[in-house]
Amino acid sequence: MQDYLEKLNPEQRQAVEHITGPLMVIAGAGSGKTRVLTYRIIHLINNNVSPFSILALTFTNKAAKEMRNRIDSIVGKNISRDLWMGTFHSIFSRILRMEAHKLNYPTNFTIYDTDDAKSLIRSIIKELNLDKDIYKVSIIINRISALKNNFITHDQYSNHQELVQTDKIAKRTEFQRIYAMYSQRCLKASAMDFDDLLLNTYKLLNNFPDALLKYQSKFKYILIDEYQDTNHVQYLIIKKLAALHENICIVGDDAQSIYSFRGAKIQNILNFKSDYPDFKSYKLEQNYRSTNTIVETANSLIKHNENQIPKEVWTENEKGEKIILCKCGSDNDEGRLVANTIFEIKMQDQAYPKDFAILYRTNAQSRALEEALRKQNIPYKIYGGLSFYQRKEIKDILSYCRLTINPNDEEALKRVINYPGRGIGNTTMQKLLVTANENNISIWEVMNNLNNYKHNINNGTSKKLVEFVLLIRNYQAQLENKDAYFLAEHIAKSSGVFGDLYNDKSPEGVSRFENIQELLNGIKDFCENTEVNSLADYMKDVALLTNQDNEKQEDFNKVTLMTIHAAKGLEFPYVFVVGLEQNLFPSMMSGESQEDLEEERRLFYVAITRAEKRLFLSFATNRFKWGQYIDCEPSRFLSELNTQYISKTEIISKQKNKFYNNKKQVLKNKFEKKNNTFKLPPNLKKLSTVTKNIKHSDLSKIQNGMKVLHSKFGNGKILEISGDEANKKATIFFENVGQKQLLLKFAKLEII
Repeated sequence: MQDYLEKLNPEQRQAVEHITGPLMVIAGAGSGKTRVLTYRIIHLINNNVSPFSILALTFTNKAAKEMRNRIDSIVGKNISRDLWMGTFHSIFSRILRMEAHKLNYPTNFTIYDTDDAKSLIRSIIKELNLDKDIYKVSIIINRISALKNNFITHDQYSNHQELVQTDKIAKRTEFQRIYAMYSQRCLKASAMDFDDLLLNTYKLLNNFPDALLKYQSKFKYILIDEYQDTNHVQYLIIKKLAALHENICIVGDDAQSIYSFRGAKIQNILNFKSDYPDFKSYKLEQNYRSTNTIVETANSLIKHNENQIPKEVWTENEKGEKIILCKCGSDNDEGRLVANTIFEIKMQDQAYPKDFAILYRTNAQSRALEEALRKQNIPYKIYGGLSFYQRKEIKDILSYCRLTINPNDEEALKRVINYPGRGIGNTTMQKLLVTANENNISIWEVMNNLNNYKHNINNGTSKKLVEFVLLIRNYQAQLENKDAYFLAEHIAKSSGVFGDLYNDKSPEGVSRFENIQELLNGIKDFCENTEVNSLADYMKDVALLTNQDNEKQEDFNKVTLMTIHAAKGLEFPYVFVVGLEQNLFPSMMSGESQEDLEEERRLFYVAITRAEKRLFLSFATNRFKWGQYIDCEPSRFLSELNTQYISKTEIISKQKNKFYNNKKQVLKNKFEKKNNTFKLPPNLKKLSTVTKNIKHSDLSKIQNGMKVLHSKFGNGKILEISGDEANKKATIFFENVGQKQLLLKFAKLEII
């Protein structure tokens, strides 16, 4: 039965029917690449290719799930379940669990998410008594990630003098020590971070020829989605796996390569023809998503990039309305414009909030937009906000589960050993950690054999530690004969977490308790819909989930606010791209490099091509930065758009006289580059430090909505006041640093 082929256009069908040899499919925006990948897998199966021998790699669980559902509907679940299909991280973690012994890991190793990794780095910095302002956790973790993705281990770091010199200039002379301790502690905790999943897969294939041959022989057909987003490690792993049969199919669009900051290499797709000289290439250029106006506008932009694979995207869709380009007086005007336009379109076109997306270059731009949407009572969600699985109460329960499966997991142990309170404080944990490090063992091993180690822990605390060990052992005893739901519920109740949250009757406490119930519901659903339903199987699954995989139903019918990077792969009937100003978009950090500028242009291309029916572009002539309004110039990219598709309009700020008459407040938004570092001009430097000479007001008079001045954070607005007199807190949105919660008796605020 091959009626699925009739649903494809000629180019799509050619790509699907190409079975053997290397294949590159260049898929323009909205051209149906997911359909091609899906139907190609179906076509392979229908041509007697075993699903066991097909490897399909994606970048998101959402994409993998969508493809699997389509395949299920045509060939059936009994066949599709045998496919090796999933994200790079999920597939590689599956391989690593099967081969873990070769790399001195247990099969039940823990996967550290970003929060776990940051927590461990934070602990190491504290143990070494280093200045946390110099050794910022985010900088250290990003640097370690970049080094891993370039195969530079902690012991190889000193061989790269450029890196050593860079850290010396930044006064991070202890970086190598931190990197080494981080790597050693992960290994001791039987844990891998996301970068390790890639790096260790490469090590497995590179260092163990038998493992390489095993997986080369197994995966006779390899398909990779979004190939332009692969980094160097992913590229090398794929190249090794495909070397035996060379039945490799890559699908991607060089014009949508926007993740170089994560290590993605656009050269991987541009150089595919060099890696596989006998490759076959097909271009999917028909856009099924957008109006002709939107498609042609995107084409007029991206043609300015020199480094690309030539193609001309076209569509048979209707011409559509012109793109609205709006010049706004300020970022607040821009916010009001967007909110008012959404309100009008909802009324006129009977559109739903979920039909709208507002895209911006940086998260900081959301403030003015959120305020405007709230005033119009338009429901919205910030995409990429706190994931369900990152909430404290969820991480607490999951940490108990992690510890049950892998008791050497140091971060899970530190998280739950004294929650709910057991009288095991930080001093005790520090003693256990020192003992563990001195003996090069895990904290769990110390706790299991307290009498064998010198630790200076009193008898009362030792008894509490033994009780905790017995609690975890009780859970471990049930791992083999109880399913994930039974054991997770038992852990939630017997650990005391369930009772602790149930007794908290505050709105926040009730919400946290409901989240635990929702987690247990999800685990029950997992047990009822999978053949393997142990707690270990569930934890393998949940460790690799992302924000996109756990959106709640109530979030669906809301306007979406997100960065353009987060919007890739999505589409909306109505799209607003805001903040199209020089030094914002393109970013001021891209102005000196042709390569970076072209990536910024690709980012704008991605933003434009998210729109199906209508596209709105806007920029502000003045934007609030560094505590002042500054002049802004329109983005250079706007002048690259074909004007025949653009309709221009202008919004004059009602507050112009109030903010702009003082010429001293209008600053030129220019940066100078000197000695390879960006510097603020002298007049702008003054804005980065708030004056210390503030008058401390009588805070008993403070109310919601008041504007205040803080000696460190600058100007802010009171959003909420809570607590009793002695412990009264204020939630304040500061223009320079965002939202903070301050204890009023220590806050030293001036009401303005």
